[in-house]
Formats: sequence, C-alpha cells, structure tokens
Amino acid sequence: MSAPAPARPSPRALSLVARDVEACRACPRLVAWREEVARTRRRAYRDEAYWGRGVPGFGDPAARIVLLGLAPGAHGANRTGRMFTGDGSGDFLYAALHRAGLASQPASRAADDGLVLSGAFVTAACRCVPPQNRPAPDELARCAPFLDRELAALGGVRVILALGAIAWDAALAHLARTGHAPPRPRPRFGHGAELAIPHAPVLVGSYHPSRQNTQTGRLTPAMLDAVLARAVRLAGR
Repeated sequence: MSAPAPARPSPRALSLVARDVEACRACPRLVAWREEVARTRRRAYRDEAYWGRGVPGFGDPAARIVLLGLAPGAHGANRTGRMFTGDGSGDFLYAALHRAGLASQPASRAADDGLVLSGAFVTAACRCVPPQNRPAPDELARCAPFLDRELAALGGVRVILALGAIAWDAALAHLARTGHAPPRPRPRFGHGAELAIPHAPVLVGSYHPSRQNTQTGRLTPAMLDAVLARAVRLAGR
C-alpha cells in the first residue's frame, strides 16, 4: 500500500479555512436553522451564548489521522464552536481518542477546556447544524471545498476515518476531486470497511458515535477502540 507523499503542514492555511467556515452564509436553510437553535437554546444551556456559526475542524496541524463526521450537533458544536464538543457523541468519541493516545483528556466540554489532539484532526462533511441532522446534497457540495482545503493544509494525512455513511461518501468525493477516483462498483460503507488507493489516504469506516448508535449497542467502546487502533497502525504512528 502506498502512503501519500508527505507535505509540510500549514497552520496558517488551517486558520484561513477556519475563518472562512465561521463566516460562511452560503446555505440559507442551514444559516436560518443554526441561528434559530442558537436563539432559542436548550433549557439546560439557556444562560449560555451559543456559537451559532459554521464550525471549523479542530486538532493537530501535523495530523496523520482525520476523523470525518456528519455535522455539528445542535447543542454540542453549534453551542460550543468546536467539533464533537459538549454533547453525548463527543463524550463517546473523545474518550476513545484518549484511550488511543490521540487526545490529552477523555472529555471535550468547551472550546477552552485545554483539550489537545496529537496526530489527529476532527472535522465534518457539513459545517452547520442541519435540521433533523440531514444536510441536503447541494449543502454538502457547498461545504466540500472546506474539507479539501483542510486536508491540503494538514499535508501528511494517511488515514481518513469516516464516522457514518454520509462522511464515507464525502470522503470518496474528496478522493475523486483530488485525482484518486474510487474503483467501480462504488465501495460501500460499513463499520471497519477499508479502501486503499495508491498515493492517497486510506479510507476507514466506522459507525457514527451518535446517541442512537451508542445507546442501542450498535457502536460499543470496544468497536470504536478497534477501528481507532487500526487507523493508528495504518497511519504509522
């Protein structure tokens, strides 16, 4: 299996992507919804000021592993301004990242809580919280350049861990846009699925750490630990 050629990470380029994500108003439906959620707020957070904007990726500029989710949570990242932060999905994910040696602490509560990622970067296919967690195809398409720019700025990505089927499809589309067209028939998403294309990051699939999946046992800590361990091995950390 051929790894992508290493490149120097660019923290400045990542900062520029973050600036553009935060300022983006390209999707009227998503802008209206993220701001409505931030205005009405959940009772438990009624005294907090919600972020209510696009949410950029977060993590190590020298990351070899990118975790790609679906979208910010309504009262998680849309409230805190950091991916998978402040809700049950984030509690499950960052605990696993900590066990894998990729996160400095097992919880991600707020953007200023001191959490540091090592060798990993967390982002999403859609940067604004969508109604019913269902971004439209045109909304995903408008967000796609942000993912391309983040991965280019990271430089040395060896593994993309897609959290859910929408993230898997977004990663396949990214590979195609960057000259690494997936084989036919189109590789299907599944927990533990892998796709290796020469000179491109290896794509690995995992069920999304949503409450629906973790509370029903569809995704267990052991299952996520195993996928993360595989990603670490593939990344050569």
